[in-house]
Amino acid sequence: MLDTLSYYLNFNFVRYAIIVGVLIALCSSLLGVTLVLKRFSFIGDGLSHVAFGAMAIASIVNATLGSDSTRTTSQNSMIIVLPITIISAVLLLWTGQNTKIKGDAAIAMISVGALAIGYLLMNIFSTSTNLSGDVCSTLFGSTSILTLRASEVWLCIALSIVVVAAFIYFYNKIFAVTFDESFAKAVGTKANAYNFIIAVIIAVIIVLAMNLVGSLLVTALIIFPALSAMRIFKSFLSVTICSAVFSVVCALLGIFLSIIYGTPVGSTIVAVDMAGFFIFAIAGRVGGKS
Repeated sequence: MLDTLSYYLNFNFVRYAIIVGVLIALCSSLLGVTLVLKRFSFIGDGLSHVAFGAMAIASIVNATLGSDSTRTTSQNSMIIVLPITIISAVLLLWTGQNTKIKGDAAIAMISVGALAIGYLLMNIFSTSTNLSGDVCSTLFGSTSILTLRASEVWLCIALSIVVVAAFIYFYNKIFAVTFDESFAKAVGTKANAYNFIIAVIIAVIIVLAMNLVGSLLVTALIIFPALSAMRIFKSFLSVTICSAVFSVVCALLGIFLSIIYGTPVGSTIVAVDMAGFFIFAIAGRVGGKS
């Protein structure tokens, strides 16, 4: 087993997958605690479906432009997918605060619509001979994490640094709007502005995480670490730190297992996250924490 792992670690694409996997797992876990506590967990699911639709649009644009370079195609996709996902995150935040459209209804409306339109566009304008394989890879992240180029890794590193830096810089404000948004507004905190920042950061995380686990499994990458940490710890800071460590360890273990046994990367990581959650849940009950 170790010989197999050490053999594959000699390849650049495996090292790229590990680097990106660790960074995405770290970024995804940071805001998972906030989303769970604000009862807005499904925003990740909604935005991942939006990103799927945006990727369908990006593939059509790339085909229309006649882009033959994988590197150029990837860059063009990011230019299209990221802004659309950010705009959708802001819309979800705005509609979630609208009394006529509740948060869960807004997420369901946007996510289902984007998923349906994305699949429809991929069928109508498909230039691939293996449409089912392309859709499966996009939804479940089967191969995309193992086909990364150096430019994509550097882009992921840059965006991850921005996400972590923004979270640390705005940590106190995020903490305030997470636990008591009404009180935060009463003491002069611009809660709407910080909710906007949270929405933008989440959108960036979703776009990054799609390369790792696919659009359908993104929510698990965001929520499971937070829920697992909450089984044992209670303070916001300790839960956030434990969530980050848990997410990175599970991502590494999932990638290693997928390499050794040839299983899909995204599904394997989520399976490890689930196993970790049950272990933490048992530990929490034994320790009397939950």
